[in-house]
Amino acid sequence: MKLLAFILCVFCFIIKPFAQEPKAPSPILFIYDASGSMWGKLDAQTKKDIAANVLTTTVSNLPKNQQIGLMAYGHRTKGDCEDIEYLVNLSNNSKEKIVEAVNGINSLGKTPLARSATLAINSLRDSKTKATIILITDGIESCDGNICKVVTDAKAEGINFKLHIVGFGLKESETEQLKCAAKAGDGHYYNAADASSLDEGLAEATSETIDKPNGNFSIYATKNGQPVDAWVKVVKSGTKDEIAGTRTYRDTGWVYLPPGKYDLIVNPLENSRIKGTTISIESVKDEIGHQTVSFDGGKINLITLNNNEGWDCTSKVTTQEGVVVGGSRTYGRPLIIELNPGVYDIELIALNMKGHESKFTIEDVIVEATKTTDATHNFKTGIAMIGVKSDEELIDALVSINSKDTGLNVAGSRTYTSESSNPREFILNPGVYDVKVTAAKKEYSGKTETFSIEVKQGEVVTKILNF
Repeated sequence: MKLLAFILCVFCFIIKPFAQEPKAPSPILFIYDASGSMWGKLDAQTKKDIAANVLTTTVSNLPKNQQIGLMAYGHRTKGDCEDIEYLVNLSNNSKEKIVEAVNGINSLGKTPLARSATLAINSLRDSKTKATIILITDGIESCDGNICKVVTDAKAEGINFKLHIVGFGLKESETEQLKCAAKAGDGHYYNAADASSLDEGLAEATSETIDKPNGNFSIYATKNGQPVDAWVKVVKSGTKDEIAGTRTYRDTGWVYLPPGKYDLIVNPLENSRIKGTTISIESVKDEIGHQTVSFDGGKINLITLNNNEGWDCTSKVTTQEGVVVGGSRTYGRPLIIELNPGVYDIELIALNMKGHESKFTIEDVIVEATKTTDATHNFKTGIAMIGVKSDEELIDALVSINSKDTGLNVAGSRTYTSESSNPREFILNPGVYDVKVTAAKKEYSGKTETFSIEVKQGEVVTKILNF
């Protein structure tokens, strides 16, 4: 009995390391565009150099036990639709081989997308291998072929692969067939306009492999009826525990969610000053879920006036909790402020105006999605002209103006000795003010006069002192 126990212990000790050995992920095959158009430049660099550098970084970040293959097209001859070659086989797990091969590629030829996909899929069929295929292209099909049909037919045949396509520097009008192929291949189309977005697209593509379950919940983000690029993070309901994430790329983003309740945290990445939103969802077993997220904001049409004419003001828009969410100068013109639906306060400060009513808050402005709400405030002012002279000579003096009601100083300036500033103009809210004028010139040192004036809306009151 003791001998049997000893043998069992030894056996368990031997097999334990093997039981803990992680399963190697399925291969990733990169199809690399080496067409002549890769010599085109973005931000002073050729697309060829950008793609090579970014792909090198992407490959270096893959797991150590990741098998990586590389196929290229257009790298040997010009005008040849058959110029497609496996540079590194799928059984390879050397990152250095991939990097060396990429750096040795010359961009010359055409863009045979359908034929490249066919060669890749045929190799998977023949080897009975499941894999993730990632196609990087800066152009559309330039040979006779339809990559979407190739991928659709292969999926119908039961070949096990996932296809992602990264379009590098493509126009929106050029992406239809590529998006179709990626969708048919249970993958995503990623639009990359520069090195940064190419890096992001490849990072996401290499994380969404054939080994991961297909998405069972889709997210589509819009703004004013148009698709927008948005980042989606999924957390367990009421927590910060992240479960999944995706990016919509102006299309539909997919995530896999086990049955349960979740919060979608969605943030627009373009064309909007609208902040993100959080939506509660539920994933149901054996059902495909979907959530359309609308970033349709409302607008405030802010109009600031003084005596019924446009007036320059600063504005600050706050939530009911006091959080600043918008605002700017009006420059005396209507100002459109785009916001999430909600209730807001608008704090105004009138420029070039003094007095106890030069600030105002428009309270409880209701903003509704797709609607524009007018918010108007009309300040009231009159003008006080205060000057100092001695006979016909203009006298430099300091002018201080206090509100008679509060005793607080509201304005002050100097008259100097120029006709452009003496008398000095003060734009004041209607009311009664105490004015103190003190001579600044040595000959009149210590000379001071005080008086009260009443300012009425739309009127000019003038006071000229004679020292």
